[in-house]
Amino acid sequence: MDGDRPRDTIPTNLRLLMVLEEVARAGVPVTPTEVNAALELPKPTIHRLFATLEEEGFLQRDMDGRTYSPGPRMRVLAASTLSSLRIRTARQAILRRLSREIGETCNIALPDRDCMLYLERVETEWPLRIQLPQGTRVPFHATASGKMYLSTLAPNHLQRYLNAASLTGHTENTITDRAALMTELEEISRNGYALDREEFMPDMIALAVPILESNDRLMATLSFHAPTQRFDVARAITYLDALREASQELSLLVAVDAES
Repeated sequence: MDGDRPRDTIPTNLRLLMVLEEVARAGVPVTPTEVNAALELPKPTIHRLFATLEEEGFLQRDMDGRTYSPGPRMRVLAASTLSSLRIRTARQAILRRLSREIGETCNIALPDRDCMLYLERVETEWPLRIQLPQGTRVPFHATASGKMYLSTLAPNHLQRYLNAASLTGHTENTITDRAALMTELEEISRNGYALDREEFMPDMIALAVPILESNDRLMATLSFHAPTQRFDVARAITYLDALREASQELSLLVAVDAES
């Protein structure tokens, strides 16, 4: 926001956009009061703006009933921006190169309200492959990409998720105990990568790293998954540097496009 602009002169039609900007900048569920700390609008005004954005699908109320996250229309807008032809062409080239190097399917996923959404993927050429097509939604707690995202949340928002989430067991390896999941997320935060050890699907492992914005906030995740017939965890980690190099290229790609 322009710090030289008096708050009471913000045009009415600009206020909705500025609320969305603050929600996007926060990167975590927020209350109208938290957003208004930056905008300093009258209290009835900020609540009216949130109500309008919720009604139109740009924001949605979270499970606690107090906080708000991007709604379906805002997520579609963000995904469309990331999927612009210029970015998508370069992004596909990075993914194809990475997939050839690893020999497995590579994915970019975005955090959605209560799951990860596969935005992009490049398939392995092996006839035996895991079918998780673009647009698939997968749970936070049982996937490498989802756990990578959870590990970046502020402690209060992570606790809110843990209190409300149903940690469904998808396989016998799924972490369904909240304390155990918290321990796993702390390790992921220290290491900067996340593993799926057959937690979402039997006989499938995955490795994920963050794709960061310029302020080092997680924007998306980059991962690959593979059947255990071809990969084990030890072998997967040998490709960590390749994943991190590709994720840095993807971060730079978005940053350059935003400046152009």
